[in-house]
Amino acid sequence: MTVKTYMARPREIEKKWYIVDAAGKPLGRVATQVAGILKGKHKPEYTPHVDTGDHVIVINAEKVVLTGKKLQQKYYYRHTGYPGGLKKKNYADFLREKPERAVYLAVKGMLPGHKLGRAMLKKLRVYRGSEHPHEAQKPVYWEERIEQGKEG
Repeated sequence: MTVKTYMARPREIEKKWYIVDAAGKPLGRVATQVAGILKGKHKPEYTPHVDTGDHVIVINAEKVVLTGKKLQQKYYYRHTGYPGGLKKKNYADFLREKPERAVYLAVKGMLPGHKLGRAMLKKLRVYRGSEHPHEAQKPVYWEERIEQGKEG
């Protein structure tokens, strides 16, 4: 008797909307949690080559924290495209000015770097405060599985 492996098809997948509150949580922990939801790894029908993930709304991005001395020692780099055009900014300034971008880039780094990863990233919405314009989608709060360094 042969056992067939289940492969999800895009039309069979039901997309849900989740809200993840980033207030007071480490940036990396929030990013891994969100990346897992976007990939669909929380679902039993997860299939690596199909986008089985859900939509995620991250609120309170301005209240995300970095542990240790990362605020002073970690830098955000970008390049203008011109010779000698490397710009760097420490994360304390970066989080103060663009906390949404910091969360977005952390999640982007944890997703695959190909076409499927870019499709997953389109389902991410990040907001500075606790307000968001997605009430019509009836999002539900993601049950907190990671609390201040305790995995469960």
